[in-house]
Amino acid sequence: MNNIIFLNIMRFLGLLFLQVLICSNINFMGYINPHIYLLFILLYPTSNNRLTFIFCSFLIGFIIDVFLDSGGTHAAASVLIAYLRPLFLKFSFGAAYDYQVIKFSNTDFTQRLIYFSSMIAIHHFVLFFLVVFNQNQILLIIKYALYSSAFTLLLCLLFTSLFSNKRV
Repeated sequence: MNNIIFLNIMRFLGLLFLQVLICSNINFMGYINPHIYLLFILLYPTSNNRLTFIFCSFLIGFIIDVFLDSGGTHAAASVLIAYLRPLFLKFSFGAAYDYQVIKFSNTDFTQRLIYFSSMIAIHHFVLFFLVVFNQNQILLIIKYALYSSAFTLLLCLLFTSLFSNKRV
């Protein structure tokens, strides 16, 4: 149990530093930024306390907001996907989620792709809607959200495949 807590703390700090120091400085084509810190929310163990999970999601989003001076947009989007996460887990993994036996390293790639892409897309749409905060700019919001979601999804899938415990 202590090993899982230590792993989550290290994942939290590692992804936070990676986001703040490296990923936030990537500005591909002027508006495409990867949000790799979402891996903490996506991979958090399903059997842990949900209130603690939502608080940790808020905390990582808030710290990102402090460093990027983004006014709470990351915290709001992070809390939303943390709150909606059980719905997407049930949709993506079905019975494995009902019985709390999901191990992301042992899941099928298509299930992981559906789960990651839906959660990342919702996060990015909410994030960019709050950043732009103008319903007349909906096409701009969708463009930012789609391109950043695709880049973030690619990096998240790459990181999970590189650092998975699955042995061939």
